[in-house]
Formats: sequence, structure tokens, C-alpha cells
Amino acid sequence: MTGWDHDYPAPAKLNLFLHVIGRRADGYHLLQSLFRLVDRGDTLRFSPRADGRILRVRALAGVSEESDLCLRAARLLQEASGCAQGVEIELGKRLPLGGGLGGGSSDAATVLLALNRLWKLDWPRERLQALGLRLGADVPFFIYGRSAFVEGVGERLQPVDLPPAWYLVVEPAASVPTGEIFAAPNLTRDTKAIKMADFSAGWGTNRGGNPGGLWGRNDLEPVVCERYPEVARALGWLRQHAEARMTGSGACVFAPFAVEQDARTVLARMPEEMTGWVARGLDEHPLRALAD
Repeated sequence: MTGWDHDYPAPAKLNLFLHVIGRRADGYHLLQSLFRLVDRGDTLRFSPRADGRILRVRALAGVSEESDLCLRAARLLQEASGCAQGVEIELGKRLPLGGGLGGGSSDAATVLLALNRLWKLDWPRERLQALGLRLGADVPFFIYGRSAFVEGVGERLQPVDLPPAWYLVVEPAASVPTGEIFAAPNLTRDTKAIKMADFSAGWGTNRGGNPGGLWGRNDLEPVVCERYPEVARALGWLRQHAEARMTGSGACVFAPFAVEQDARTVLARMPEEMTGWVARGLDEHPLRALAD
């Protein structure tokens, strides 16, 4: 996948756990998390422009041009590289806004990865990751492109090998602003820091038929559930059928399964007013080779 006439995937990610272990002087929170890509996400298409302009094919509801991460990523790469080429970006939006799945960050990473190849820049992965961090804390992970133990504000990544798994994800009818949740006075900010070996040693313990079960917790979950009853309801329903957790800063909740059919069986029981889907865990981003 190296030409202009392609759909470029921007996969979602799940936070298999998310601990807030402190706060920096500049207000950014220090995190520890385990990120995993899944095979569901947005898609992007790119068309070259000779006039140097960077445009989007259609507006995204509720997202201005100034805050559109796809446009910001393309313009940042154009400026940093000195590239004179332009591009039109068409986003096929499938992931919900404010869902905790990293959709906007993944879109931005796919823009950087694709244009790195389409504009023939050939930047190494580490340089793209550093640029991506200027767009958001999750962007470097999607450029890194594989399951990772994540620390700092999201920029420190260590590779992790995870067992095969399928995930049932429920999308509550809510959009949760990340900034609001991290600013909450009652957010836990002092979870004890761990070492990667702390959870790796127990990952193979199978609980409830799940591939290793769920380790740790999501420190943001109590705050989101208190403020967004739709998230609390979805989590409560899913926990009747499996071990479940919220991902990221919300609103989506998920449960892991070792067997695809088990996940689809629970999906079939979902109440009509809920929305959900099943996805397979990915070991690598489909576009990872574009920055090799």
C-alpha cells in the first residue's frame, strides 16, 4: 500500500489498563497503560495537489478546520519537512468522537505515515513520533505501531507481546471530553507506579475464559461513570456477561475474549438501544512498514 489510490487504515486502540500515577508541573498527567490496536477503525484517502494547499474533502461534524487533526498533521509535516506538495484528505469516519478509542490520534498518525511515503520524505519512525507528539499524546503510539506498555504522557513506549484476543466493544451514546475528565477534582492521581514485569508475570493467568483477563484498572472510569450515566449503564450490562472495562477517557467499554464466537454470542444479547461491535486484537499497525 504505497500509492495515492488506496484506502489507508487508521485502527482504534484499547487501553487494557490505565493508571494515573502523578502530575507534572505543567499540568500534564503521568500515566501507565497497556495499549492494543484492534482491526476496526477509520479510513483515509489522499489526492495530490500541486498548489501546496492542504484541504479536507468534507467537513467533520463538530470539528473545525483549525482543530481537525488530519489537517493539522499534514500541515505540520509539510512545514517541518519543507515539502512543497499539497494534498486533499478524505476521512471515512467510523470511530465515535470522544469514545476513548484514539480515533483522532490514529487519523493523525495515518496522515503522517501515508504522506511520509506519498511525499517521498522517508523520515524514520522516531522522527515521525516526535512530530506526532506535538499533535497529541497518543499519536506516537499509532506511529510506533504495535502493542506497547506506555508511560510518561504517552510518549514512552516499550513493546509487549500479547496473546490473541477478540474484543466486544460497546459504544454508549456519549462523547466524553478528555480534558474534562483529567481536570476532575476527584480523579485518582496517585496510583502506585508499576514495572512492566509486574503485569507481564500474571498475564497468562486465564480468568473467566478471557485471554489473561484484565489486569489493573482504569483510573478514569469512576469519574466518567459518575458524569455520564450512559457509560455506567453500558459497563453494568457488559459486566453481566464478561469481565469489562472502560477504555481511555471514555466513553466506550470493552470485554476481552479468547474465542471470537464467545464475543459474538454476547453481542447478540445486547439490548436494541445499545451499539456494539467485535474486533480482533492486532499485533502490528497495518501501515507500520511505511516508516521502516
